[in-house]
Amino acid sequence: MTRIIIKKLEDNKKGSVAEKRLRNAEGKLVRVLSIDANSKTFDSDLTELFRKNVAKARRENKRLLGSASGMPTRR
Repeated sequence: MTRIIIKKLEDNKKGSVAEKRLRNAEGKLVRVLSIDANSKTFDSDLTELFRKNVAKARRENKRLLGSASGMPTRR
């Protein structure tokens, strides 16, 4: 027989990260992530934003240079 467990889920996963979509000077839509400095989860939120920014930079480097580290590969 299947055992069912009912548990209240905590909403700590979201934290204080806010995403906004703004237009830059050229009129292009850009995503801006921000955090609340007075949040209880500031440490984990800052770590999450740093991880996302590094991943984005690595994707951009791979697209432009062919290598995620930013250094062109030797041929």
